[in-house]
Formats: sequence, C-alpha cells, structure tokens
Amino acid sequence: MPSVSSSSSFPSPFRLLSSRRPPPRPCSSAAIAGSNRRPNRIRASMSGGTSPVAEFPYLPPSHRELMLDLRSAVEARLGPHLLPSAVPPDVLSFHSPSGASRGALDIRSGGRDSPVDFILESWLHCELPTGALNITTLFAFLDASTDAPHLLMEFIQSSPSSLVLFTDLLPRKDLVLHPDYLDEFYQQTNLDKPRQELAKLPQVQPYCSSSLYIRSVLSPTAIAVCINCGEDGQSVMEDMMRGQLDTICKEIVRIWLHACASSSKQLGETERADLLRRDGLIKNKTIEIDLAANLPRMFSPEVANRVVGEIQKAFKI
Repeated sequence: MPSVSSSSSFPSPFRLLSSRRPPPRPCSSAAIAGSNRRPNRIRASMSGGTSPVAEFPYLPPSHRELMLDLRSAVEARLGPHLLPSAVPPDVLSFHSPSGASRGALDIRSGGRDSPVDFILESWLHCELPTGALNITTLFAFLDASTDAPHLLMEFIQSSPSSLVLFTDLLPRKDLVLHPDYLDEFYQQTNLDKPRQELAKLPQVQPYCSSSLYIRSVLSPTAIAVCINCGEDGQSVMEDMMRGQLDTICKEIVRIWLHACASSSKQLGETERADLLRRDGLIKNKTIEIDLAANLPRMFSPEVANRVVGEIQKAFKI
C-alpha cells in the first residue's frame, strides 16, 4: 500500500514522476499467462488458488515477472507455515465507483509454528490526467516470538520510464542501544551492498519521503530512490528491471527469508512487550498517515473503509 504521504491530492512521488503518456491497458489473465515465460507462477497463489493479486495486470512485463518471482520465493519458504487467506472477495479485488482506480489485496497470517505475523501483498492502479499510477507492495510482518526485522518492498511507478522504490528490513530495536542487533541483521548479512550497487547507477537519485515518521522507522541500509530513465527511457527501465533491480530485490528478499523469517529467540517478557508496543505503533501510524489519508482519494471513502478494515484485522488493531 502507499508508503508516502503529502498534503496534495496524491503522495509526492506521484507528482514528481507524473507522465503525460496514456494509461496502459490491462492484460487479461489469459493474455498474461500466454505471454509470460513462466506462467505457472501466475496461477500459484499464496492463498492456495488463483488470487487477483497474482495477476499484476497493469505492470510492464519485466516488472510483473519480478513481482511473481518474489511471491514465488516467499511462498516456497513460508507457504506451508501460513494460514489460508480470509480476505473477502470485495477486498481481494476492488475499484473506485468510476472504475478509474483498481486494486487487489491479499493477506495471510502465520500459523502457530511460524514467526510470521502476516504477509500483505497488494497492487493499486489509478488513471490520472497525467498518466497511470501503479503501486505494488510486499509487506511481511513478524510476531513477538522473534525480534528480527520486518520486510518492506514497494514500487511506485507513474510512467513507463520512472519509479520510486522503497525497500528495507525495518528494525525492531533501537540500533544505537543495540549494536549487536545492527551487526546481526545488517552488517553480517552485507545488507548495505544492494543499496551501494543501486546508488552507482546514473538513473538513480535518493528519494526523501515527506513524512518524517516514515524516515524515522527505516534502517541505515534502506533503499529509498527515484529512478528516472528519461522521457523515452521505457526500454532502459525494462532492462534495469530485468537486470539490476531484479538482482537487488531478490537478494534483499533472500536475506530476509534466510536471516529473519526463520529466526527464533528466547525473549523475556519485557522484550516481548517492547516489541509488541513498537510494532503496534508502526501499524497504527501506517493506517493513520498513509492508508486512511490516501486510499479515500484514490478510490472512495466506502471502498477505502472496507480495505482498511481488513488491514486492521490483520494488524490486530
């Protein structure tokens, strides 16, 4: 779901990257399956069947393939330990009254033997006067049986040649007070290398969210960048998505699955209480400054309330 906010009608990257290109036409499920080189990934849903989230109908081919590969990696490692989706059909797929905005959301909670609290996947598509806006999100939250970081990955694309990328392993402890935590999850995993590699590319510039709160919860290794390949740079963006972005995003998900998603520690009651309090604050702020502020403008208050309600159930708030 959108991770940035501002006082304008849409979050600031939406204004920054607006394009005058006409919005892309969605592909049907059959067309996607016929054109993708690995169609089985589309039919394999993290909820056990075909899910609207798995279609990504408005994304360019390289971006769609990357999202499907990331879903497949998470499913392969965590799928057996996740409960079936309980998201109702009118939230699995939803749209604005005019049909200009469409979206899909799926959430799976972790089973009793899993440190996963929930995994949220979504895509949003909005047709604007300046072009089409596409947001794809993978958000994996762990429970208080471990203090390992959460996973955030979000693409905000408003033209075929530019996008904003947010990705991070969100720390759950103060890194100044807990240098061992910084070492375990960020230093030893070499998590800063993907950020460094991406920063070398000439099309990449740092992106600074307008929200101080969002910036405060990110780790020192967070990737928050604007990628702009120029007015006629669609092919360059496709190459980057299949090349550097594909490699970097898969490496970050691999690190999280290996170092965090299977983590289990003997935590004291005070530690668990501190984790639950911190996680609860992040969940509440996500609703308050992000979803509740942006979704009604993109869809309608009724649709937004329905979607936010399901997220609140998953967040247990």
